[in-house]
Amino acid sequence: MAADFSPVSNAHPEYIENLYQTYRKDPNAIDPSWSYFFNGFDYAADNGNDASNGASKGATNGQAVAASNVGLSAIPQKEMAVMSLIDGFRHRGHLLSTTNPLKPRRDHHPGLSPKDYGLTDEDLSKTFFAGETLGLKNATLQQIVTRLQGIYAANIGFEYSHIDNKKQRLWLRERIENDVHTEGYALSESKKRRILQKLNEAVGFEDFLGKKFIGKKRFSLEGGESTISGLDSIINEGAVQGVEEVVIGMAHRGRLNVLVNTLGKTYDSVFNEFAEEVTSDMSYGSGDVKYHLGYSSQVKTLGGQSVYLKLLPNPSHLEAVDPLVVGYARAKADILYKSDFDKILPIMIHGDAAVAGQGIVYETLQMSNLKGYHAGGTVHFVINNQIGFTTDFEDARTSTYCSSVAATVQAPTFHVNGDDPEAVAFVCELAVAFRQAFNLDVFIDMVCYRRWGHNESDNPEFTQPLLWKLIKNKANPRTLYINQLTERNEISKDLATQMVEQYDKMLQDLLSEVKQNHLPYKRQDPEEQWRTLTRGKEITEEMFDASPETGIDPSVISQITGHLMKIPTGFVALKDVTRYLNQKEKLLADNKIDWGYGELMAYGSLLLEGRNVRLSGEDVKRGTFSHRHVCFFDAETNKEYNRIDTISDKQGRFYVYNSLLSEYAVLGFEYGYGLASPDHLVIWEAQFGDFNNGAQTIIDQFIAAGETKWGRQNGLVMLLPHGYEGQGPEHSSARLERFMQLCAENNMTVANVTTPANYFHLIRRQLVRNFRKPLVIMSPKSLLRHPDVISDVKDFATGTRFLEVIDDPQFTTAPSVADAQKVRKVLFCSGKVYFDLLTKQRGKIVDGNVVDAPITDVAIVRVEQLYPFPEKQIQGILAKYANATPFWVQEESINMGAWSFIATFHGELGLKPIARKMSASPASGFVKIHNLEQDAIVNQAFS
Repeated sequence: MAADFSPVSNAHPEYIENLYQTYRKDPNAIDPSWSYFFNGFDYAADNGNDASNGASKGATNGQAVAASNVGLSAIPQKEMAVMSLIDGFRHRGHLLSTTNPLKPRRDHHPGLSPKDYGLTDEDLSKTFFAGETLGLKNATLQQIVTRLQGIYAANIGFEYSHIDNKKQRLWLRERIENDVHTEGYALSESKKRRILQKLNEAVGFEDFLGKKFIGKKRFSLEGGESTISGLDSIINEGAVQGVEEVVIGMAHRGRLNVLVNTLGKTYDSVFNEFAEEVTSDMSYGSGDVKYHLGYSSQVKTLGGQSVYLKLLPNPSHLEAVDPLVVGYARAKADILYKSDFDKILPIMIHGDAAVAGQGIVYETLQMSNLKGYHAGGTVHFVINNQIGFTTDFEDARTSTYCSSVAATVQAPTFHVNGDDPEAVAFVCELAVAFRQAFNLDVFIDMVCYRRWGHNESDNPEFTQPLLWKLIKNKANPRTLYINQLTERNEISKDLATQMVEQYDKMLQDLLSEVKQNHLPYKRQDPEEQWRTLTRGKEITEEMFDASPETGIDPSVISQITGHLMKIPTGFVALKDVTRYLNQKEKLLADNKIDWGYGELMAYGSLLLEGRNVRLSGEDVKRGTFSHRHVCFFDAETNKEYNRIDTISDKQGRFYVYNSLLSEYAVLGFEYGYGLASPDHLVIWEAQFGDFNNGAQTIIDQFIAAGETKWGRQNGLVMLLPHGYEGQGPEHSSARLERFMQLCAENNMTVANVTTPANYFHLIRRQLVRNFRKPLVIMSPKSLLRHPDVISDVKDFATGTRFLEVIDDPQFTTAPSVADAQKVRKVLFCSGKVYFDLLTKQRGKIVDGNVVDAPITDVAIVRVEQLYPFPEKQIQGILAKYANATPFWVQEESINMGAWSFIATFHGELGLKPIARKMSASPASGFVKIHNLEQDAIVNQAFS
């Protein structure tokens, strides 16, 4: 192989030459180890000394500067070869690391043999100056190679050379090269005892469950028990470095072990769950399986610090919890820790197949250092079982490592052998130190195995018979570690046996009804706020019959609108901004408010009440349709002016962020943010309503079902632009029918409102009610500037509220009530189609001639809230129009929209449908066809 390389091997001579010339111009511009190396030989050449290794004296300094290749020639070729070998190990040594506890790794041909660099066996006994860059003075090549293999090719593979940031890269190198080669990774005796204790708990717990609950699914951690000691190292080291709260997200494998042995959930609670005994906090909703549940605790670390631990609930959708973890941590940082990210640490525990195969991992990583989504960096812990369900890793990914996605954000990755718990502890502590130093993501890829199949009743030998031959008789990490400690005389065999027996007896006692005391827990302020809310069966149907008052004092209306009309002194506004403000000024002069200002009024009023508001999504600062303009941008400096965050010195914070082009991760982040506190409003807006398709997992698993599965309320608001404008199928529909299908047990609110005032009240209602439900709004597009979509200022004032149903204005005043008996049709509808119907109802007059006469015997009733469906109010309206035939009119196809829900669950109302015909696609791609279909709906409604 060496024949294919120059004497310097894996570093081309031209590369070395360029490196040297860069060093001559600026020593700080290259890697310090190379700079140190070149400096040593420049010094030797300047002083006429032997450069190294018995080579001839180098050129003088004058000769070196005279021509570029003369200076480099002062350095013996083999010295450069050794330096390149060292550099190669730093870059690619991880490919040689012994991280697989089952079998030798695949040969990736990293080219790290001395022969690959033109070095011979005779050179092994020679000393080389290059060893000083490793801290080895006067070292032979053999000593250098041994040190390199001990650091970079042992049970830890360090992948960090891809990091562009020099400070981060050198920080890692210093810690790696100083500590890894020492026995036991320089871990103290007390830390080693702690590792054994946690391994004992991890192994003992799984053994006990396997014996007592035979055949029960538990998704055991067996084969990866070093996870528990590793998490313990992360938490303890984090506490030393200032962490006060840890937020964990993980899938189901190993979850029970983490709940018990990391978070301190009582063993008897888990035993009860195996017995399927319903606990008091599951009295509402359907609940979930034990390996999906979350938990909160407060633990004392080895150093005596108190740390909050939170494990978020998560369904079997693998990595779906990732953005929730980051969102939750960001919210806590904003609310409790004054954005000091060092105080809260997110940990994500991944499976190897999932971290490689699930796109949400990439989306969440891309958020990691963005202003609106940064949470100070996440520690990613991969339990690398080397298999996904029944799929070998060769079929599960293309990348070398399951964790290769980390390189997209230049996160360092530490690959480690799961059978070496001391190595696991070392990389865990290193990962925490890196995260705290730089507030960036870091990965730990712990290579282990799965003792059983996908679950305990599965037979893995069907698909991997050879692999399970290796696993079947393999000793667990606890046994291996006990043997290691006893061989080093760091613990006696008797003590190890005693620890195992005591733990097993404790579990047996607990199973025999000896109750375990829960850890003491002091609730945080946001948790106390959640406890003041109405929840579970306390939320009655009557609470949804009519909304509470949400209007605000007229003086507050004036304060907000007056502030919105101002721009800061010296701010250079765009001409379009000036025109925009002039339009608003004319409306306000007539005591009218449009959609955009109605929305900003809702936010501003909540802020003045001391609430925080967070709005994120694609293009939310201006709004996709340029209606919102939360922020103005200076025409000359591009400086941002947040109009809502500056109403008062005593207001809450208004956070607004244009998001990355992601729906799945961003919506998950916002849902996680909303979990942290009930006292703040969190809103996600899709660029177009159908973009929620990409976030369906979050909607199905968390937004729709989170409360009934886990008892966790959330007031997240989703704004989904919806409405048929003749622009094709893609952006017409927000898939209202899907949300309606998910509605049950008063789990969320779905609305399609038509007035700025009602929108204002709907937003405010989210925080006024004494419970929290997700809110899905089919928000408008063309209506944002529709001349009829305006409200009187009085409709925002004290005493007003959200209207679930809006009756036809023609028949709501006293003289016209009697006319209601003459109505032959009553058209119930929701959203934009109302204005199409209203145009037909009004008739048409051209040049004083009546082209279409106004229609006075058909009433149009707007159902502003589709779920919870306001059936009692609708029954009252039907009684009012007793002689009319009721219809449901929608612009969506009859197999879409709200009709199927209404027909299925509210058929007793007797409504008949008017809609587009059944269709596989939401809408036509041709404007003419759209117009014909829309006209047909309207004409049928009034015919």
